[in-house]
Amino acid sequence: MSLVPITTADNGPLFAEVEMGGDTSSTTVRATVVQASTVFYDTPATLDKAERLLAEAASYGAQLVVFPEAFVGGYPRGSNFGVSIGNRTAKGKEEFRKYHASAIDVPGPEVDRLAAMAGKYKVYLVMGVIEREGYTLYCTILFFDPQGRYMGKHRKVMPTALERIIWGFGDGSTIPVFETPLGKLGAAICWENKMPLLRMAMYAKGVEIYCAPTADSRDVWQASMTHIALEGGCFVLSANQFCRRKDYPPPPEYVFSGTEDDLNPESVVCAGGSVIISPSGTILAGPNYEGEALISADLDLGDIARAKFDFDVVGHYSRPEILSLTVRDHPSNPVTFTSESTKSEKSDTSH
Repeated sequence: MSLVPITTADNGPLFAEVEMGGDTSSTTVRATVVQASTVFYDTPATLDKAERLLAEAASYGAQLVVFPEAFVGGYPRGSNFGVSIGNRTAKGKEEFRKYHASAIDVPGPEVDRLAAMAGKYKVYLVMGVIEREGYTLYCTILFFDPQGRYMGKHRKVMPTALERIIWGFGDGSTIPVFETPLGKLGAAICWENKMPLLRMAMYAKGVEIYCAPTADSRDVWQASMTHIALEGGCFVLSANQFCRRKDYPPPPEYVFSGTEDDLNPESVVCAGGSVIISPSGTILAGPNYEGEALISADLDLGDIARAKFDFDVVGHYSRPEILSLTVRDHPSNPVTFTSESTKSEKSDTSH
């Protein structure tokens, strides 16, 4: 393991953990998870920071770079948006307005910029964003290829606890696994990684590099990541933000808990814990709880076949005659206009 310096938002002297050496053949992929904080309520500044970090990762040879959950748009840690049963406050509604304004449209200009970044630095980019569709927000992961193309997205299917106040629910149409020269690439966000059936759907699609952007910095999160690597026979790349109180707007504009920590700009509100784990359950890099960092490792893709020889959950270790799963992978639309289908039918019969 070696340490290399990285550039941070305030140009502070931080370092990145990099697992160097090993097999450099075509079966080895260098992957980096970014552990850094959003510039809250400032999406242009967050995109600038993302590009600086992406450039750093690419300079160390990264071919795949994974950012945390809600990096663009922000994870509103500690906020309740003024909600109690039967009531919403004016302050909370204004807080949502500002949060909505920080989100991005997909497609949209911010997506175009992220695609251009991926193309500029020749990397596969996996980016956590807050997606805006009309007045509903989604916690979303966007995927980009090294040619600067937007590949697709995954919307979090089950927001956790109070997240449900501000985020909509994804459906089965956005659980992609992409075939790439690096391997089959997919993602699940934070606690939806604890959903066995969702994981099973990912394994059935053949995921080999399993990205797990998160907001959970607890030690127990590591157990979940190790289990997924072993269960799925896949590499797991978990990226979390490292945030201090000063990374959020000051009180009284933004209040976490009302304690002394809320007034201390240096207090840690999310400690990171980003990690990269092999299909055998070996920790390749991280977990890091020290600060903002780039955490990188070389992935030997041969480890996937070695792990699957032991246990292939959707292959030789499955029992479909006893246990099976049905995934509804079509969009769930609240409104369907029959005029659209009628036009389509007329078009089909006009030849």
